[in-house]
Amino acid sequence: MKKNAFDLTGKVAVVTGSSKGIGRSIAEHLAYAGARVVISSRSQERCEPVAAAIRADGCEAVALAAHAGRKPDMERLVQQTRERWGGIDILVLNAAANPYYGPLLTVSDEAYHKTMDTNVLGNLWFCQLVMPGMAERGGGAVIVVSSVGAIRSTPGLGVYQISKAADLALVRALALEWGDRKVTVNAILPGLVKTDFARVLWETPDAEERTKARFPLKRLGEPDDIGPAAVYLASAAGQWMTGQSLIIDGGTTIGSLR
Repeated sequence: MKKNAFDLTGKVAVVTGSSKGIGRSIAEHLAYAGARVVISSRSQERCEPVAAAIRADGCEAVALAAHAGRKPDMERLVQQTRERWGGIDILVLNAAANPYYGPLLTVSDEAYHKTMDTNVLGNLWFCQLVMPGMAERGGGAVIVVSSVGAIRSTPGLGVYQISKAADLALVRALALEWGDRKVTVNAILPGLVKTDFARVLWETPDAEERTKARFPLKRLGEPDDIGPAAVYLASAAGQWMTGQSLIIDGGTTIGSLR
């Protein structure tokens, strides 16, 4: 009998930006598949209830706050995880910043650098800290949560979209460099999911109806539409997939009836 290809028992997963939304769903689904999960965001107070809820469901989780744009925070997070559970097998890079909304030609240098430093350089820093250890443990999985904005433009989000497109290049380069050490690197590209980031597009019934009309599936995404995809990419089920971008967007990138 074949083993459950989605079983993550014994694996250790770190999920950044996991105190809410997509990151929380990913952490929960990884935990339910058997992984020991580190819940991380900038606020320890926001991480603690998420980890507690996962433990209440009979799974293993710990809250370790860290700022995804500050290397000392990352180093401390990685070290604390190793001290607690021995190493890291799964790294999900979900934390991101979007401090500026508006035309590209009026973005300040400060806002541009904050976006790129958190969304791209921060991801590279985490990979530098974690991937060698993954290889020493016999392999692992890195999952970068990008966005359909990496391949499809929306007015006002140009800087954010540049950073998310850069993440796809980062994924491909790392996948090529680390494939022979059994470390897979892939991206998830969510479409419009009902999170705080896109609240203006769904917070009223009229706004939600207008937005849903653009989707072939006629509904917005939920965080739990994304979480299970991370289990696939992190598990034996996805072990022959690397350097790829998994689009989960309700069909919006294929076109619209309106």
